[in-house]
Amino acid sequence: MSTPDLLAHDGLVDGRPPALRRLLARPELGSLIAAVAVFTVFAVVAEPFLRVSSLGTVLYAASTIGIMAVPVSLLMIGGEFDLSAGVLVTTAALTSSMVSYQFTAVTWVGVLVSLATTLAIGGFNGWMLGRTRLPSFIVTLGTFLMLTGANLGVTKAISGTVSTKSISDMEGFAACRWLFASEVTVGGLTVKATVWWWLGLLVVGSWVLLRTRFGNWIFAVGGDADAARAVGVPVARTKTLLYLGVGFGAWVLGQHLLFSFDTVQSGEGVGNELIYIVAAVIGGCLITGGYGSVVGSALGALIFGMASKGIIYAQWNPDWFKFFLGAMLLLAALLNAYVKRRAERGPR
Repeated sequence: MSTPDLLAHDGLVDGRPPALRRLLARPELGSLIAAVAVFTVFAVVAEPFLRVSSLGTVLYAASTIGIMAVPVSLLMIGGEFDLSAGVLVTTAALTSSMVSYQFTAVTWVGVLVSLATTLAIGGFNGWMLGRTRLPSFIVTLGTFLMLTGANLGVTKAISGTVSTKSISDMEGFAACRWLFASEVTVGGLTVKATVWWWLGLLVVGSWVLLRTRFGNWIFAVGGDADAARAVGVPVARTKTLLYLGVGFGAWVLGQHLLFSFDTVQSGEGVGNELIYIVAAVIGGCLITGGYGSVVGSALGALIFGMASKGIIYAQWNPDWFKFFLGAMLLLAALLNAYVKRRAERGPR
């Protein structure tokens, strides 16, 4: 029996066991390696980075990105992306604050109206995409510009300034703050509510993507929408639901911002959509769709958190932070494309 036959008989291909080949084909592999490398670098050069209190700070920074990176990664696997995600977070916070202050004096009413608003905007993006067949770049760029103008214009018209009024003395504020902006300290480690929201969304997102029929639909519409439609996959509905997921994530993060700081600046959020996309790409998602991982997006957010705080702890010039992100984005995109090609070729 020849050597290749022996390898195949023993479950080996090119000298690699099946488990190793499956590992090398995982979209999270690149982000996992990068996360270990980033952690190692800052652990060596920045002594404060390894403190327990610093871990809480890193987790908080990662969670504020990860909450949005989860639905954004699902959307990208489905072949689309959302340029309005950053300002939608601000819209969620502004809506909750102004409805509570101007109309009800009950924060829970503002929170629920905010949820309905963000879901409506996400649904609009999905509906417009399905009805017009325009690229998501055009549709969500239009939404981005409209929300940016509305956030500023409506806030100034109602409050007379570019920020909202304080709602800290209103009924329900304490309960809302507990739900969206509380923190727990154990042994010097402070874990904020956003970390729990992030982990919850991560578990649900991974389960949906890998264990449900809807998850199969996401991969199908991202890989080839026409082929998916031909076999009965509801392409338009699938993408609309993905945009609704982005709306939900924006609502959660928006409420956190509001109940953490009590007031909201109407010009915030611009540019954050790129950070969410970077986290998803670093985590293994391809811009072309049909490939990626929710767990990978969490690792991408963790890399962002470690880098943003590690640079401070190491006392490096923070001006280099975006250079680092850009380099990570390019390296991740190249590695993801390589892993995908290897996975598609299969054993040789």
